Amino acid sequence: MTTARKSNRTSLLSITLPATVLVVCATGIAGQLGYFEPSAPVTVEGPSVVTIVGREFEYRDYGEFYRNGFAVDGPIVKARYSQPLAIMKYQVSEKEYARCVHAKKCPAVEAAHVHGADFPVTGVSYDDAQAYARWLTAETGEVWTLPSHDQIAFAAGSKFTDDGLGVDPDSRNPALRWLADYERETRRKEERDPSPKKSGNYGENEYGLADFAGNVWEWTTTCQRRIDLAGTDRAALQTCGIYVTVGQHRAPMSSFVRDPKTGGCSVGAPPANLGFRLVRDDRWHADILRRLRDRGIIS
Repeated sequence: MTTARKSNRTSLLSITLPATVLVVCATGIAGQLGYFEPSAPVTVEGPSVVTIVGREFEYRDYGEFYRNGFAVDGPIVKARYSQPLAIMKYQVSEKEYARCVHAKKCPAVEAAHVHGADFPVTGVSYDDAQAYARWLTAETGEVWTLPSHDQIAFAAGSKFTDDGLGVDPDSRNPALRWLADYERETRRKEERDPSPKKSGNYGENEYGLADFAGNVWEWTTTCQRRIDLAGTDRAALQTCGIYVTVGQHRAPMSSFVRDPKTGGCSVGAPPANLGFRLVRDDRWHADILRRLRDRGIIS
């Protein structure tokens, strides 16, 4: 009888002790992440979004690709999103961005880039867009982030431009690519329209996403990279601090650049304007990831 009682006490202790330690650790982590701090009241209504259901899709891979020392087009990537994506229907407007400026959480836009409340905000850097995402998250109680290149390709659908030149990747005649590149860049410069238009001017794609590939290029969180293709091996050199912007074509830009006419790191015809839209992260653990990022625990 005594042995049975000792066995029961030992068994109970083996369960309750680890559980107690787990609860204490979880409480400590929650405290470090600010879950016991008073929540700020929701003061801003979330922006209009389109929710795009998961599907398979294709796009040309991003970055600079080389084979045997020659520039080549990036390969076509086949991808699949199993979960829906909630993304802003329109690019962030001047009116919306001004609220963040008024709250002293975002830097003001220079006068040269001010066009009106109903226009997409332009003249904003990657860092400015990130500041707006943090402010909107705090104000709405929802988690908002800049999209990745892949998320934009998924959301843009048929409006996502294939900027490959179509030159034979096995060709060792660089003149073919130089000529094709020259013709493309000349055409881009002739079609260039630098004046921003009111939100909605460029219509919607098949999923309801508005104004993509108009004359406002959008920041993504995807770092620019240079890839050397050698057989089946891909040696990649990634440059963070230089991010891929997407619009009528893709252009890498330094995170601090607000006016693409200053050059940045853009190759070829630069974007006409720099703006952005955000995605809403609806995953159950999105807020945990946000708090970890805000505290520099993860990148």
